[in-house]
Amino acid sequence: MGGALSRRVTLFLPCASGSEAWLAEEVQRIVGAAAPPAEAGRGGVWVQGDERTAMQLNLESRIAQRVLWPLAEGPYRSTEDLYALGRRVPWGDWITPQQTLRVDVVAMKSPLQSLNFAALRIKDAVCDTLREATGERPSVDTRHPDLPLALFVGPEHAMLYADTSGEALFKRGWREDTGEAPLKETLAATMLAAIGWQGRAEDGPLLDPCCGAGTIAIEAAQLACGIAAGSQRRFAFERMLPFRPHLNTWRSLQQAARSRVHAPAVPVFAGDVSFRMTDFALRNARRAGVDHAIELKTADALQRLPPAPRGTVLMNPPYGERIAAKGTGSSPGTDAAREGFEGGGSSADFFGGLAAHWKRHYAGWTAWLLTPDMKLPGLMRLKESRRVPLRNGAIDCRLFRFDMVAGSNKPPAREDA
Repeated sequence: MGGALSRRVTLFLPCASGSEAWLAEEVQRIVGAAAPPAEAGRGGVWVQGDERTAMQLNLESRIAQRVLWPLAEGPYRSTEDLYALGRRVPWGDWITPQQTLRVDVVAMKSPLQSLNFAALRIKDAVCDTLREATGERPSVDTRHPDLPLALFVGPEHAMLYADTSGEALFKRGWREDTGEAPLKETLAATMLAAIGWQGRAEDGPLLDPCCGAGTIAIEAAQLACGIAAGSQRRFAFERMLPFRPHLNTWRSLQQAARSRVHAPAVPVFAGDVSFRMTDFALRNARRAGVDHAIELKTADALQRLPPAPRGTVLMNPPYGERIAAKGTGSSPGTDAAREGFEGGGSSADFFGGLAAHWKRHYAGWTAWLLTPDMKLPGLMRLKESRRVPLRNGAIDCRLFRFDMVAGSNKPPAREDA
């Protein structure tokens, strides 16, 4: 490949709004303290690196959405300017006529009338360049392209990247069973980073009493076992021409990641009121290689006793049928399940009961809850010690921290092993 493709570039790792600082810390841990500092900006993190860096970040990052390799940038006013921008890239170094491509466009305050036409002009630039050089052109594959491209257009400036990840990084390769509105793995990882829980013995046990399909618990257990986030999936760079000379390095990175896997350094507990969801969570945990590292229990969060004397609760409180005690409420698919809490209860009933249960039994524990309801502390009649802004997709949320103090001097109860 050409020397320009082997030089160090400034990679861009997009992430959910609000998680940039934790991604920057994670990236620095992955690339090493001796590497140039990762820089957090709006919507992502920039870091200097080469092909090995891009491969390592794809394998290890739990918070990033993608790892993007810069190809061209410049001012624009029309789609013809974007075509000219695309023509500056030596596409023969990146793709053959027998391979496929796809162009995705993200716009922010762009003057363009049609983002589809913007994508079309970048595609035309690739195809025209290769047709002139070889007499042939690549095809478009919208599902599994050999070369996925990402175009960012702002008010006046455009950036064109090769997407080395392919499928978004939250798709770890283990989640097949999901419930309603499942939490993305990248958000679960951000929540763990926000509370400072890294799966170390000193972090103490973690409990998600409303685990749904198990995303938080599985992310935590993989941290506790040293399992790389991308160890069970494939990446687009494996088919890109500039990365082909580096595939031996890629295999070495994979082997090194496998050799770091160990027995869980700290226990992870999870459960749900729904047998269906704990079954989903168990199957997902088995595919993720951490079923031995999570103690799953079908139990009502309002009744479950602490699995350890001290620890951390981390949960994304559910709505609908999973909120009701076992055997109560309406059947799945009813209006009650879709619109609110089952069994005739309310969110105030549930969260008030949860807070009372915790005060009675979880003295010394720290509880973190992610919710879009800014009035949650009032519903729980608790004063939060921290509130961390996070976004769950397009939903503005807060991660509230509550430090549990005993309601009496009785020692906290403990659930049976």
